[in-house]
Amino acid sequence: MATGFFWDEKCFWHAGGSYAFTLPIGGHVQPLAAGGLPESPETKRRLKNLMDVTGLSQELDMRAAPEATREMLSRVHPQSYLDAFKEMSDAGGGELGRRTPFASGGYEIAALSAGLAVAAVDAVLTGAVENAYALSRPPGHHCLPDFPNGFCLLANIAIAIEEAQSKGMAKRVVVLDWDVHHGNGTEAIYYDRDDVLTISLHQEGNYPLDTGAFADRGRGAGEGYNLNLPLPAGTGHTAYLHAMDTIILPQIEAFNPDLIIVACGFDAAAIDPLARMLATAQTFREMTLKIKDAAHLLCDGRLVLVHEGGYSEVYVPFCGHATLEALSGSRITAPDPLAEALDVRQPGPRFDAFLKGEIDHFAQQL
Repeated sequence: MATGFFWDEKCFWHAGGSYAFTLPIGGHVQPLAAGGLPESPETKRRLKNLMDVTGLSQELDMRAAPEATREMLSRVHPQSYLDAFKEMSDAGGGELGRRTPFASGGYEIAALSAGLAVAAVDAVLTGAVENAYALSRPPGHHCLPDFPNGFCLLANIAIAIEEAQSKGMAKRVVVLDWDVHHGNGTEAIYYDRDDVLTISLHQEGNYPLDTGAFADRGRGAGEGYNLNLPLPAGTGHTAYLHAMDTIILPQIEAFNPDLIIVACGFDAAAIDPLARMLATAQTFREMTLKIKDAAHLLCDGRLVLVHEGGYSEVYVPFCGHATLEALSGSRITAPDPLAEALDVRQPGPRFDAFLKGEIDHFAQQL
């Protein structure tokens, strides 16, 4: 079986409001000559284009998907929120939360983005594909049930999990979030539950500023089923893999899931305007290989990656291509044009030792 790749051109047409990077235009904030929010279609479109040019697309099972239905969305989001979103979308667009603008038809595009995640999970659980990648846009991991923020309008991964669980297709699910920003929305949705293990590997002190602490382990039945690993700015390739080996993979193995979902952001890469980490395309390749091996060991290979952040139009395509090479086992490559330059910029031995010490300190407290 091939790796499923779920995408739709309409997701690239999601449009936002008047921003200059993350600042609303007005006062002394001048409009940009081109673009607005850093969450633009180009990072995703250029990834798909690179796959087409190298031929990787031809080795994947390229699939479309319908919009997530109102019933699917309402398992996570209250009707009042969905009604307000739909009404504003039909009226020409607007903004319901924090940095989550959308244009006319934004509701339908967000529902399609969630639908890609739903379909990817369904295809993996039914055995239609070996594993899958959903090129979802807008992203979802910051979206709370009733409040969108951080470019996220619907909780794509949670919607997919709830649909699978409602059908009895999966009982225990791991969500590993390696986007550089804390997955606060996913955490909030599952904070009181023990059937979904949420793990967020993120830059300390980045967005959101008030969530993502290691001490936040869950509540009630969910205590111990939420794990945050906030890493210092400047964390690079070696420490990311150390975190995977030392904490993340053992925690996933102990949980023994039926399905693993990765909230796959590429903003931990060294070339990203919204973060200060030093991961590379090779980092994402190796993390994907590790989680793929874990899925084969624990849950018959049932693994889905859902696209989240990553804001370098130049570098996201190479990180994504490396990830999909690893996920699919393809021998088609897109050599990283920045590999040599980023290798030179990796942390030195002393800082790497410090970073490993921080990770080991977290491990000792579990």
